[in-house]
Amino acid sequence: MQKSKAKLVEKRNILNELISRKFDLQELRLFSIYLSKINAREISTRVVRLELRQFYKIMDISRQSDKYLREKTNDLLTKIVNVPDENNSRNYTAFQLFKKCRIATDENGKRYFEIDAHDDALPLMFVYKGKYFKYELWNVLNLDSVNKFRMYEILKENEWRGEFIIAVEELKTLLGMDKKEYSSYNDFKKKVINVCQKSLKEKTDISFTYETHSRGDAGKILSLRFTITKNDSYTNQLNLEEFVGTQVMENARREAESKPETELDISGLKFITEKLTERDKLFILQAADGDIASVKIVYDMAKQQGGINDLVPWLIAMVKKLKNGEISQPINVIKEHRNRFCNFEERVYDYAELERLENERLMASITVDEA
Repeated sequence: MQKSKAKLVEKRNILNELISRKFDLQELRLFSIYLSKINAREISTRVVRLELRQFYKIMDISRQSDKYLREKTNDLLTKIVNVPDENNSRNYTAFQLFKKCRIATDENGKRYFEIDAHDDALPLMFVYKGKYFKYELWNVLNLDSVNKFRMYEILKENEWRGEFIIAVEELKTLLGMDKKEYSSYNDFKKKVINVCQKSLKEKTDISFTYETHSRGDAGKILSLRFTITKNDSYTNQLNLEEFVGTQVMENARREAESKPETELDISGLKFITEKLTERDKLFILQAADGDIASVKIVYDMAKQQGGINDLVPWLIAMVKKLKNGEISQPINVIKEHRNRFCNFEERVYDYAELERLENERLMASITVDEA
């Protein structure tokens, strides 16, 4: 299967250091998608348009909540940065990152979301020559918390160094934390750094290790040394088309109509306990080329993962990936292992390898229009 062209995010170091937790997770996603869609060398690309249904998906907005939609677009216009004066750090200039959001309808009757950068923010996003970093968008689409998202970008900014030293308090600031959060270093280490370390290793193109660099009074840890390495063992690249699309069911219907009629027995899908229509079950089984065992594998993955809102398109997409060899069958058969209740070989699911699926619950289609 042909891979979609990678979407690159370019971000100036100063912008990365300014945003901290001024953004929630959905806004961070949207901002990275915005940066991936503009051409940083062409200010004329400053306006980015998304189908409204794509915007809903990115921002986790219910389609019935126009009021919440309005609140979210208004929130985007309140994102302010304070850029320090180069000659006097006590002085600064404050301005909004975006100046206009629009919800409108195009000539084909489709509603869309449009966003435009603020004039004062253009130097932060366009026509700069140095002190910036790049990453492929899929890395952050796979992350499910602000801490993980921000940790990835902080490390990516410093990846060229190989290793870097940072004060614990500065790291917290860059992560957007209040000074009172995780006042205990052990809590910060366990609940933030270690969690980020595990997630980035499994879901992004970098890994990191860290160690204590300096201590203060009573052994208080003051700074850390991070070592950043390339990571080729990530488990999935969740591209933008998969993340924001909404066409899986439509594609399944078209495929079903294009194939010769075949009699598929959906009675073998009784292990699916959710209330699905016969049509939905037929689409799932057709995607699996009638292989009920493949459907059972991905359904078990879904049950273990939990939190999947759009089960039918998720199963269709995942069973296709399984059939196409894009994911491995997540089962190890232990030949000698028997339990005391039966004499059959036990199947053991390696769910650690499947954690990459966590954010694919948002996937409900394949195609997105290029703005």
